[in-house]
Order: sequence, then C-alpha cells, then structure tokens
Amino acid sequence: MNGGGRRRHVGLIIGVALLLGACAGHHHRTDEAGGEEGINAYPTNYKTDILAAMRVYLSDPTAIRDASISEPVLKSATLTMPSRYMLCLRFNPKKTATVYEGMREVAAVFVAGRFDQFIETPKDICAGVTYAPFPELEKLSR
Repeated sequence: MNGGGRRRHVGLIIGVALLLGACAGHHHRTDEAGGEEGINAYPTNYKTDILAAMRVYLSDPTAIRDASISEPVLKSATLTMPSRYMLCLRFNPKKTATVYEGMREVAAVFVAGRFDQFIETPKDICAGVTYAPFPELEKLSR
C-alpha cells in the first residue's frame, strides 16, 4: 500500500470510529410507560437558563420592562413535534437606547432539562398560561 492509500485507509478508520462513537453516546433512557425520561427531564434551573439565553437572544438585554414568566409545562408546539417542557415569557425590550419595542411574547423549549430554543410566535403554546413577575429579567445586564 502506498503512502496516499495508507492515509485514506487511516482516515476512513478514524471517520468510522467517530461515527460509531457518536451513535453509541446518543441513546435516551425511557421510563416504564415508554416515554423519553431523559429528553423530557423537568428544567429545574429554567430561570437561570432563560437569563443566559436572553443575553444572546436580545440585541440589548438591559433595562427590560414588564417581564413575566410561566411555569414549565409538558406540551407540544405542533402536531408533528414531540412533547417537550415549554414555558412562556412576556417582556418589553429596548428597540434603541431610549425607545422600547412594545410587549413581546416568546415560548422557550427545553430538552433534557436544559434550554434549547425560543419560538417567536407562540400563540397556541401560550394561550391561557398564568404569568408571574420575572424581576430577574428586568435586572439583566450584558
């Protein structure tokens, strides 16, 4: 085997090993009823996760007004999306240094107990939820 063939062979072996390693580490525990216990773990640190995500999500995360949050509940955003823990946020972020954008509502999705993504227009997801004040978001700094 020449040098080029040997390098390709070694590269192929490394690629297969990485692929198999990724597959081996990607299993989920299921509970006795067949649900995905690991994926749907309750987000115990959801407020901390939301505060960290908002620093990245908003162009200016400071001086937010009228912030409120709902408790995480297990639900599905769409008929095709599996159930995940979600919560809803309402807040009034700054548009510019002195002008506020107006009230916004977003849903936060959690996977395996950790924040995963925001859903921008969560009308059905957030319909009828009970909000509580979220002063930690109003005190957020960069």
